[in-house]
Amino acid sequence: MAEATNGEDKNDGICMLHRITPDQVALEIKDPVDPQALLQAQDIMKELRQANGKVGKESLLQVAKRLGDLPADATTYMASKEDCKAAFDGLTDQERTALINIHGRVKAFAEMQRKSVVDMEMVIPGGKAGHTVSPCRAAGCYAPGGRYPLPSSVIMTAVTARAAGCETVVLASPRPAPITLAAAFIAGADYVLCVGGAQAIAAMAYGIDQDESGMPSCDVICGPGNKWVTAAKSIVSGHCGIDMLAGPSEVLVICDETANPKIVAADLIAQAEHDVVARAILLSTSSDIIQQIDQEVARQVKALPEPNRSTASEALKQSFAVKCDSVEHCVQISDAIAPEHLEIQTKDAMNVGMSCANYGGLFVGEHAAEVLGDYGAGPNHTLPTGGTGRHTGGLSVFNFLRIRTWMRVDDAAASQTMVNDSIVMARLEGLEGHARAAETRKSS
Repeated sequence: MAEATNGEDKNDGICMLHRITPDQVALEIKDPVDPQALLQAQDIMKELRQANGKVGKESLLQVAKRLGDLPADATTYMASKEDCKAAFDGLTDQERTALINIHGRVKAFAEMQRKSVVDMEMVIPGGKAGHTVSPCRAAGCYAPGGRYPLPSSVIMTAVTARAAGCETVVLASPRPAPITLAAAFIAGADYVLCVGGAQAIAAMAYGIDQDESGMPSCDVICGPGNKWVTAAKSIVSGHCGIDMLAGPSEVLVICDETANPKIVAADLIAQAEHDVVARAILLSTSSDIIQQIDQEVARQVKALPEPNRSTASEALKQSFAVKCDSVEHCVQISDAIAPEHLEIQTKDAMNVGMSCANYGGLFVGEHAAEVLGDYGAGPNHTLPTGGTGRHTGGLSVFNFLRIRTWMRVDDAAASQTMVNDSIVMARLEGLEGHARAAETRKSS
């Protein structure tokens, strides 16, 4: 990489953020589906699925135990609603209040989204056409359960599905901590599957054969996860809907000389501590501010407790900083990366943010910390990664809604222009059967 491929700056000693040049950024964009994880996910699904296409109940239990989702003596892969309520009741007042507050803000935002799209109709020759907006039947929501419990992901997924109007909400999370079960309770999950990875995605997509709980197969599966979850979602896509193929978590900060190095460094570290493969990216017009932020990153990482310190330090090995010619240059590079989280800490931050085209979530100004989005300011924190923000957005009620069109003709005589146009177009396309079907609608 640039002048500091080994993590050293020739003038300033050890760097936490590798320096790369703008033309090297394209090399950092990666496929979200890991090829090895895909093969492993395929093998797991082959092991789980029966001749009827569903997941075998005993196979799921055994695979979940083998892969560490369940203790060896587990007799069920489900947590009951009573388990979830007991977990919620067992929270401290402070914990319960925070969970209730976050739930309320996410629910309010999702319900506002749902109200933004409505049924409509318009006049067509001889009749009317329109669309209806309706939710899918069952939503499958995945919440990671790896290094840290993520009850916020439970709320972001399950509450959004509920706001869309889904009749049934299934939650899957391996080794769910009490706070995860408490979040499932307040989010109103109907089923809690204590299984993770490809095995959880298979169970939600294909259903579980002879499952006493009555858990249905899911029409849409959403939520962040590890590389096996992402690979499994790529496999089931088409059989059911998915929200996105998400890769490692990432944050990109655009800043100029007015930025506060301490704040920027804290935000970069907050993302890096997610996972050893997370990425923190810094684009700036100022070499001095890059160096100051880098020094702050080193100081703040050192002060983290374990395992956070080791996780963040490892993630920073694939994180980088780029010196840009201008803020506009920063925006250009950011749009090429299409980061999951994009922070703007510059002069005139709102205008800079509005000039950005590709990102998952936008955080404008130094007070709009990305972590506030993580924990329920309102917008969803399940966001596109790995450049997919170029063509999709974050999780929303729209992932669970179907826009279905309809038309009717009440006045055959008034529809004749449309009929004649259809006859002409069908013959231009060489589809004589289409033309003759239209001709049966001609007025005598």
